[in-house]
Amino acid sequence: MTKLLNVEVTILNMGFGRDLRAVPRTMEYQGRHVSFIGGALRTTVKNGSNLAQIFALSDGFQTFHLRSDNKGGSWTLVGIS
Repeated sequence: MTKLLNVEVTILNMGFGRDLRAVPRTMEYQGRHVSFIGGALRTTVKNGSNLAQIFALSDGFQTFHLRSDNKGGSWTLVGIS
Protein backbone atom coordinates (compact mmCIF):
# COMPACT_ATOMS: atom_id res chain seq x y z
CA MET A 1 0.00 0.00 0.00
CA THR A 2 1.36 3.42 -0.97
CA LYS A 3 0.97 6.42 1.31
CA LEU A 4 0.68 9.58 -0.87
CA LEU A 5 2.38 12.62 0.64
CA ASN A 6 3.47 15.29 -1.88
CA VAL A 7 5.73 17.11 0.59
CA GLU A 8 8.96 18.99 -0.06
CA VAL A 9 12.09 17.25 1.23
CA THR A 10 15.78 18.12 1.39
CA ILE A 11 18.27 15.95 -0.46
CA LEU A 12 21.47 15.91 1.60
CA ASN A 13 23.80 13.82 -0.61
CA MET A 14 23.91 12.86 -4.26
CA GLY A 15 25.78 9.97 -5.85
CA PHE A 16 26.08 8.45 -9.29
CA GLY A 17 24.26 5.43 -10.73
CA ARG A 18 25.67 2.89 -13.17
CA ASP A 19 24.93 5.21 -16.07
CA LEU A 20 26.84 8.04 -14.30
CA ARG A 21 23.65 10.08 -13.82
CA ALA A 22 23.11 11.78 -10.45
CA VAL A 23 20.98 9.88 -7.91
CA PRO A 24 19.88 10.96 -4.40
CA ARG A 25 21.70 9.04 -1.65
CA THR A 26 20.41 10.70 1.55
CA MET A 27 17.37 12.85 2.31
CA GLU A 28 15.91 14.56 5.34
CA TYR A 29 12.26 13.75 6.03
CA GLN A 30 10.39 14.66 9.23
CA GLY A 31 13.63 15.47 11.03
CA ARG A 32 15.38 12.18 10.28
CA HIS A 33 17.96 11.21 7.70
CA VAL A 34 17.00 8.46 5.25
CA SER A 35 19.88 6.70 3.44
CA PHE A 36 19.09 4.96 0.18
CA ILE A 37 20.71 1.66 -0.78
CA GLY A 38 21.36 0.14 -4.17
CA GLY A 39 20.31 1.69 -7.45
CA ALA A 40 17.27 3.72 -8.32
CA LEU A 41 14.51 3.31 -10.82
CA ARG A 42 14.15 6.54 -12.76
CA THR A 43 11.97 7.98 -15.49
CA THR A 44 11.72 11.40 -17.06
CA VAL A 45 8.33 13.02 -17.62
CA LYS A 46 7.73 15.96 -19.96
CA ASN A 47 4.71 18.22 -19.50
CA GLY A 48 4.81 20.99 -22.09
CA SER A 49 8.19 22.66 -21.67
CA ASN A 50 8.65 21.32 -18.13
CA LEU A 51 10.73 18.24 -17.37
CA ALA A 52 10.57 16.23 -14.15
CA GLN A 53 12.41 13.14 -13.01
CA ILE A 54 10.64 10.50 -10.93
CA PHE A 55 12.75 8.19 -8.73
CA ALA A 56 11.94 5.05 -6.77
CA LEU A 57 14.57 4.52 -4.04
CA SER A 58 14.74 2.10 -1.12
CA ASP A 59 16.23 2.32 2.36
CA GLY A 60 16.00 -1.48 2.64
CA PHE A 61 12.58 -1.42 4.31
CA GLN A 62 10.43 1.03 2.35
CA THR A 63 10.37 2.46 -1.17
CA PHE A 64 10.38 6.24 -1.47
CA HIS A 65 9.02 7.90 -4.62
CA LEU A 66 10.70 11.25 -5.28
CA ARG A 67 10.10 13.90 -7.95
CA SER A 68 12.72 16.42 -9.05
CA ASP A 69 12.28 19.51 -11.20
CA ASN A 70 15.13 18.06 -13.37
CA LYS A 71 17.50 20.75 -12.14
CA GLY A 72 17.84 19.26 -8.66
CA GLY A 73 16.62 22.50 -7.10
CA SER A 74 13.44 21.19 -5.53
CA TRP A 75 12.51 17.68 -4.45
CA THR A 76 9.06 16.35 -3.59
CA LEU A 77 8.41 13.12 -1.71
CA VAL A 78 5.41 11.85 -3.67
CA GLY A 79 4.80 8.72 -1.62
CA ILE A 80 6.15 5.85 0.46
CA SER A 81 5.30 2.19 -0.06
